[in-house]
Amino acid sequence: MSAAGDAGGVVAVSGTLEPFLGPLTGLVIDAAIFVAVVAATYVLYKAVITPLVRRVFDRQGLDEHARRPLQKIIAFLVLFAGVTVAFGAAGYQGFLRSLATIAAAATLAIGFALQDVIKNFVAGVFIYTDRPFRIGDWIEWQDNSGVVEDISFRVTRVRTFDNELLTVPNAVLTGDVVKNPVAKKTLRLKFVFGIDYEDDVEQATDIIVEEAEKSEAILDDPAPSVRLTELADSYVGLQSRIWIDDPSRADFVKARADYVKAVKARFDEEGISIPFPQRTVSGRNEWTDPSSFGGEA
Repeated sequence: MSAAGDAGGVVAVSGTLEPFLGPLTGLVIDAAIFVAVVAATYVLYKAVITPLVRRVFDRQGLDEHARRPLQKIIAFLVLFAGVTVAFGAAGYQGFLRSLATIAAAATLAIGFALQDVIKNFVAGVFIYTDRPFRIGDWIEWQDNSGVVEDISFRVTRVRTFDNELLTVPNAVLTGDVVKNPVAKKTLRLKFVFGIDYEDDVEQATDIIVEEAEKSEAILDDPAPSVRLTELADSYVGLQSRIWIDDPSRADFVKARADYVKAVKARFDEEGISIPFPQRTVSGRNEWTDPSSFGGEA
């Protein structure tokens, strides 16, 4: 009954428009049906599917890193389904069959032409599933570093600390070593303080630890530590190891800078020197005229 009613409605509309459109009546009606179905699909996606998907994401506790690619996949699937139904409702089944034949014939050529795109797409899937980093993380790879702003199927966009936007193919990030300093809740920082050989190592060690304990940015647990790691040409190297909580690039730079500045001020107060490289030149005790080396001038 419903199909008969729909067919009757289409015939009635066709009869009404035929005096105005003539032979184009069928074409116009099919196009109108196609557009109406696509528009209805879009409205359905915005009004029903999107809120439903958001509630499911909230219930599962998914973060922004996981939401974006899943939302894009769902939007593509809904659009594809809507267009397919629109073609069928408009009576374009023959066009769909022809399109499928053309697509099958072109698949091989497209596969060769889009090797890099497909490779980056697969890499994007791995980034989503393995989660080596997320949106908002500070990452380092090769000679680059920055904060992840967006992860798409093909590329990842990273904002450098000089406010430059890097668009990085996903295959680059999955095919190379990526350092994620903020993957955990804490980050260990290391800094080597060089003191003079004549200075007291124990006194310098106590100063380094005390200044770390005074800093609000440095954690008490794990406790700061100092190790003698170098006996260099002109200094004794004391490596300080400290931990900070919930690190970001700004916190990391500021915490270390303030800490090093405080240790330097204490060294100056206690008379502990930070030596610079020195060279000792030895030779003849008395100057001899170079002309005498070869005999008479």
